[in-house]
Amino acid sequence: MNTYPALHMLIGGRQISGDGRDTDEVIDPATGEVLGKLPLASSSDLDAALDNAAKGFRTWRTTPADKRAAALTGAAKLLRERAGDIAWMMTREQGKPLAEAKGEVMYCASLFEFYAGECKRNYGRTLVRPAGSRTEVRHEPVGPVAAFAPWNFPAINVARKVGGPIAAGCSVIVKPSEETPAAGIAVVQALLDAGLPPEVCQVVFGVPDEVSRHLLGSPVIRKLSFTGSTVVGKHLAKLAAEDMKRTTMELGGHGPVLVFADADVDAVLDTMVPAKFRNAGQVCVSPTRFVVEAPIYDRFRDGFVERAKAIKLGNGLEDGTQMGPMANARGTEGLAKKVADAVEHGATLHTGGERVGNQGFFYAPTVLSDIPEDAEIMNEEPFGPVALLNSYAGEAEMIAEANRLPYGLAAYAWTESPARRRRLVEEIEAGMVAINGASVSAVDAPFGGVKWSGHGSEDGAEGVSACMVTKTIHES
Repeated sequence: MNTYPALHMLIGGRQISGDGRDTDEVIDPATGEVLGKLPLASSSDLDAALDNAAKGFRTWRTTPADKRAAALTGAAKLLRERAGDIAWMMTREQGKPLAEAKGEVMYCASLFEFYAGECKRNYGRTLVRPAGSRTEVRHEPVGPVAAFAPWNFPAINVARKVGGPIAAGCSVIVKPSEETPAAGIAVVQALLDAGLPPEVCQVVFGVPDEVSRHLLGSPVIRKLSFTGSTVVGKHLAKLAAEDMKRTTMELGGHGPVLVFADADVDAVLDTMVPAKFRNAGQVCVSPTRFVVEAPIYDRFRDGFVERAKAIKLGNGLEDGTQMGPMANARGTEGLAKKVADAVEHGATLHTGGERVGNQGFFYAPTVLSDIPEDAEIMNEEPFGPVALLNSYAGEAEMIAEANRLPYGLAAYAWTESPARRRRLVEEIEAGMVAINGASVSAVDAPFGGVKWSGHGSEDGAEGVSACMVTKTIHES
């Protein structure tokens, strides 16, 4: 593919384009070029999406598991076949290196395949009762889902939002980010091309607050699924509470990385530096606060800075690019303010800390050390390519730092001690913990956080059960 596609919504299987509607411009973050015009939903468009979702739920909830699974499996096959084209459009609209974008599409395919299997594993149970009595526990689809996905992973976030509901027997209206629409449209189109009834999944765009209020104000919607900032998540949760809608909320983080003196420093650096700068640090589970035990701190800091300086920054379409631009001007501007505030508070800036070039939204890989606790960046997620390195005296102090903030999405720890590993697993307050590794995501494992990082899970069996309600039947 070498042409960015025409953009549209998908309502009842129809491609809804401009036709006098308001539009948003989609910008290439590497060049500043306008890629296309995105149509925004009117109130009547949203009503049409709700009508289709209501119809789709009535039929899809009784559709046999084999047919639901076939749509997901078929979509997975199509995503693999189309991975190159989808990755190209994703890099154009979001900025990440092409290899990362293609890997994201392949993850979507694997997730759909896993969810296809979950269609057949929706087990209830029958309880032991005296003769003549019977008690059955059933799991049933919750109803139409309104789902809101962010721009940092344009394909995965949409796949997570639609895959679980579809496997459970729900219909879904998904709003991908207006900044990265094409990849999300392509994910849903693969489902439709694989035989998903068009009423089951709708794609809409619009002014986010207007769309969320319209959809969540409708009794048709029975569940909200949202990935994004804690501030917006709290706002949407209040809207959902008005009608007692169920919620899955995957919100912000501020990932601590505990590095103990018994760890292999080079192994930690070789793994965690690329993880920190993946997707230009615009990852909700990004390792950000490096909590390093004092005896190895100087060596760790120097090795981190050396590796950060060696990262190749460039257009994600170019061979050899290791980190692309940030996705939008808000990101670079917000990060620059946080870095400046940290330096004003006494932090040491070792590398980066500035925009690169005169076009696009490139920001240099950045390393700060010895950052005071009251600096803004130590308390609010930077969501960009900046690593925060501080020295700590020992385990108790390190765990306290890991748990200091109200966020609890992902945490990381490196140690050779089996006993310490078990203590960390028990004491770290996070929905996901990686020990001696950088990955906290797998299609068959739940993905979600605790505290201000949200509740509920996507991926794994939990991603489907989150779209179900429990019914108990007592017979005498």
